[in-house]
Parts: sequence; C-alpha cells; structure tokens
Amino acid sequence: MSTRRHTGPVTVLTVPFHLDEPLPDLELPLPADRTIAPDLPDGAPWERMAVLYEEVAEVVAAQVRNGRVPMVLSGDCTTSLGVVAGLQRAGRDPRVVWFDAHGDVQTPQTTTSGYLGGFPLRQLVGGADRTAPERLGLRPVPEQDVVLVDARDLDPPEADYLAGSRIRHVPVDAAVQAVGEAGAPVYLHVDVDVANPEDLPGTLFPAPGGPSLATVADAVGGIVAAGGVAAVGLACTYRTGSGADRRLAGLAGRLSAVQ
Repeated sequence: MSTRRHTGPVTVLTVPFHLDEPLPDLELPLPADRTIAPDLPDGAPWERMAVLYEEVAEVVAAQVRNGRVPMVLSGDCTTSLGVVAGLQRAGRDPRVVWFDAHGDVQTPQTTTSGYLGGFPLRQLVGGADRTAPERLGLRPVPEQDVVLVDARDLDPPEADYLAGSRIRHVPVDAAVQAVGEAGAPVYLHVDVDVANPEDLPGTLFPAPGGPSLATVADAVGGIVAAGGVAAVGLACTYRTGSGADRRLAGLAGRLSAVQ
C-alpha cells in the first residue's frame, strides 16, 4: 500500500470488500484513515451488503457533519449506495458524477450474467434490486442529476434504458463541462476500469479502448477544482498483485485534492 499522504479536509475510508466478499489483501493507492470491515451475518448477498453499507453510511454522515470530505476506496461500485445514503443523512442531497467503463444500470430482469456489481447506478436512481436501498433509507437521485462518464461497454438493455432516461451520458473529455458550475453537492465516483486497460493492467472487467489514465485524472481533477465535491468513491476493481495501486497514485492524488 502506498505511503503517500492526502491533504486538505479529506478522510480516506477503506472498505475492503467486493460485494459481500472480504478482500483483506486489497492493495489501495492511498493509506486509510479508517477501515470499515465488519463481520457480516449469514444471508443473501444484498442482505449482507445492506449491513456493510449501513456502517459506511453512518461513518460518511459523521464525517460530512464534521466538515470532512469522505473518500471511500473499495473493491467495487456497490459501496456507493452507502456513500450516497450517508450524504443524504447529513443533509447533502448530491448530484452523481459516475466514471466507469460500464453503465452499471442493469436490473435483475436485464442482466445476463447476474453480476450484482452491474446494478448500483440504477439502484441510486430508484430502480433494480431495492433490498439495500430500502434498508438504508436511500432516496432516489433524480436522473437529471446524474452524469455518466464514458460507459463505453453497454449491454443492449442498458443502452435502451439510457436512451430513454434523463441521465446525461458523456465522454470523458466532456465531463467537466457536463457537471457545470457548483450547485448541489457532488458525489464523484470513479471505477478505475474507465481507463484504457493498456494503462491499467489487471482490471477485473477490462473494456478495450477508452481514455488514458492521464486523461481520466485530468477530468476528475477539473471536477474537483470546480468545487462542490462532497464525497468521492474510488472503485479499485483490479487483481491483487497487478501493480494497479501504484499506477493509480496520480489519479488518487487528484481525487484527494478537495479543498
């Protein structure tokens, strides 16, 4: 794990899980101020994740109330449910800016793989499986308050949904403009597989092509610099031992530069 320290009002929270599976050896690009790793009860995956994300939500809410910006590093994108629920509990109803190679707008009816990590953005706007959102008291984020960045690898049902939704789907080089000037607080979420897999080998679900890691870092840096980022999520979706954590040091530094 990197020994690089973050600056400013950021608190780095690590959640070493992939869905409901603990990842005690997850290699992360920033050291933790606090690790959230409760023992989960027996049960169905969404029931177990609801317990995990309840703790995430409580810690995030406490940090925000204390004037901190939580930066949550985890092994997947579903942790975002707890982060957004925590922001809402602290009175910060956020816009969502979601960098990802994938759409993450599947439902139990549309998914062909059954992979639960393909659901969270759809869950944030009120769809897909509602087990965890309902237990967290998560209020749906209006579609028009969501910017989906890149998402170059979409299944046909995802493309159909996005074509009829009010979610703004933009390339990385249009992300800063799409977010616009400071208004409602922003939850800035980055799945590292948004970068070209040639720049970041070891990603679990690589999607050919895509922007360079430097281009992604510039885009998130522009959003951070514009102000209004209330929380950050970094989904570290790569294999242990791949060296991706070291390659991500620059991007992590841009994300943690919130003032």
